[in-house]
Amino acid sequence: MTVDDVARGADPEDVSTNPSGNPAFREVVETRWSRRSVIRGGTVAAAAGFLGAATAGSAAAAPVASGGRGHGHGNGRLLGFEPVPAGSADTVVVPKGYVAEVLIPWGTPLDSRGPKWKKDASNTAAEQAQQIGMHHDGMHFFPSGRREGLLVLNHEYIDRTLLYPDGDAVMTKEKVDKALAGHGVSVVKVEQSGGRWRQVDSRYNRRVTGSTPVAFSGPVPAGHPLLRSNNKPMGTLNNCSNGYTPWGTYLACEENWNSYFGTENASWKATAEQARYGVVAEGFGYRWHVADPRFDLAVNPNELNHFGWVVEIDPFDPKSTPVKRTALGRIKHEGATVTESRGRVVVYTGDDQDGEYVYKFVGSAPWRALRALRKNPLDHGTLYVARFNDDGSGTWLPLTFGTGPLTAANGWKDQADVLLRTRTAADALGATKMDRPEWVAVHPKNKDVYLTLTNGSGWDNKANPRKPNPYGHIIRWREKHGDNTATSFEWDIFVLAGDPAYDPQVKLAAEDVFGSPDGLWFDGDGRLWIQTDVSNSTQNRPDRGHDNIGNNQMLAADPRTGEIRRFLVGPRGSEVTGISATPDGRTMFVNIQHPGEATTFWGSPTPQNPRAVSNWPDFDPAGRPRPATLVIRKKDGGVIGT
Repeated sequence: MTVDDVARGADPEDVSTNPSGNPAFREVVETRWSRRSVIRGGTVAAAAGFLGAATAGSAAAAPVASGGRGHGHGNGRLLGFEPVPAGSADTVVVPKGYVAEVLIPWGTPLDSRGPKWKKDASNTAAEQAQQIGMHHDGMHFFPSGRREGLLVLNHEYIDRTLLYPDGDAVMTKEKVDKALAGHGVSVVKVEQSGGRWRQVDSRYNRRVTGSTPVAFSGPVPAGHPLLRSNNKPMGTLNNCSNGYTPWGTYLACEENWNSYFGTENASWKATAEQARYGVVAEGFGYRWHVADPRFDLAVNPNELNHFGWVVEIDPFDPKSTPVKRTALGRIKHEGATVTESRGRVVVYTGDDQDGEYVYKFVGSAPWRALRALRKNPLDHGTLYVARFNDDGSGTWLPLTFGTGPLTAANGWKDQADVLLRTRTAADALGATKMDRPEWVAVHPKNKDVYLTLTNGSGWDNKANPRKPNPYGHIIRWREKHGDNTATSFEWDIFVLAGDPAYDPQVKLAAEDVFGSPDGLWFDGDGRLWIQTDVSNSTQNRPDRGHDNIGNNQMLAADPRTGEIRRFLVGPRGSEVTGISATPDGRTMFVNIQHPGEATTFWGSPTPQNPRAVSNWPDFDPAGRPRPATLVIRKKDGGVIGT
């Protein structure tokens, strides 16, 4: 999600709400950066630390080299495609030899009998609940056969201008209901037939929306006093990135949930904990509270505690109830990346706001053993928050009641209290503030962990390693002994994003420049795919140093060499986000979110002219832009990226 895109009601994420005095990651990096011997190709080549002392044969063993061309390696080049140039056209661009086809755009009926998409946005709330939601984000493909499977994807938020025929100048209960129906998750069966992928009717096809009944599990049960609301628990909102479990379930992650709540009660005042999560009377301008008391902070104050969780959904059981797994903490979850170590699950998640933290959950026992006892592995374990030290080491600090400062003497009641107030607990432990920690990806072979830091406002006046940090960067770390359950690690910087024409610290080749890395994913061969989310207020603007970067994009990196190539450029106003692939790596699914939204450079859509910025993908003179999933294939049937 973008930093300061007020036009679409986004969180002003460049303003920290963290009052703690904990050391900022910028301060740590500034010290660490000054100790590095050389910076090459946008990456730090380690003179010491885990990058310089990698074990032979690991993906990190080769020295980090260049962001430019021609840096293959002896085992064969990971990146074999011809890169595409940056651009600002209202289209999707992929390399020569590839095709990108549109699948399930917003408003597509869940099955052939469902309500059809109306290009003037006049579909009702009830119809929207039977259609693909708006603003596709995190996604995973669950194979159910050789050429078929379930595609499960998040719908992060809605655009208030494009969702309704007349915009949102007047807010009604029907408009709130339609917005809720546009949120959530879609489960869709897809299959390959005649060389193309298509949606098919299936009993598995369903929507989970902002009004779907949900359950709570873990240390914060549904009956907890702070979860008692005027409504039964229902809905999931602002689902950004995602995860999936070894037992075949999907994890949707609630990010800027605070944006939907507000009140016109002049006497209402945020509590310290509400303020810590950015809850304010005006919300993000959605104004749902004027038509639905569920979202009125003064009328229904505990409703917002139903959000901020990781939600587990079983895509193969259409009658199952989504479950909010409270042991993973309550923050603005950017994702929930799951890996295994010694049979135990490890879940990494970033808290996407400037000055926030990165967390990991470690299961208490092997997940198979827990499931054999009919216990969910995500309910049993320890949540940790990271501290990055300036010598390149790091420590995971347990968010456990009774440990360190998290005691009754310091005002903590129990483990449920720690998890409901996750940010405050992390403050107390002295975790390291980060520049918008977002997606996490774990290398499939050596288990190194990579994290995107999208950008930072310079709120603490320290470099990260820049002051401010408008382009963002990617860090990586190796857990002790390569064990992802470990409580210590070594870290370094993988790449500084940006444009060397505006920032000499950036060592990317001119043709590889990018900004605001956000989405991050490894394929089975170890290619690291990077998706960008440059704010709509910044895209294409020379006065913001982004004219050479162009529209948002997706790139691929070889972690062994540091080589980075641009693979895809999205249409105007869009974010490139969400990624998955078939097990054979020959089909890739990528989401295009919010094409055609308000941008400073291109202008703003209106109810009278919703096509002012973009008309992708339909290019219908009477239509409007629609977020959609791309199906990307190589014309020769080969593996994507080779």
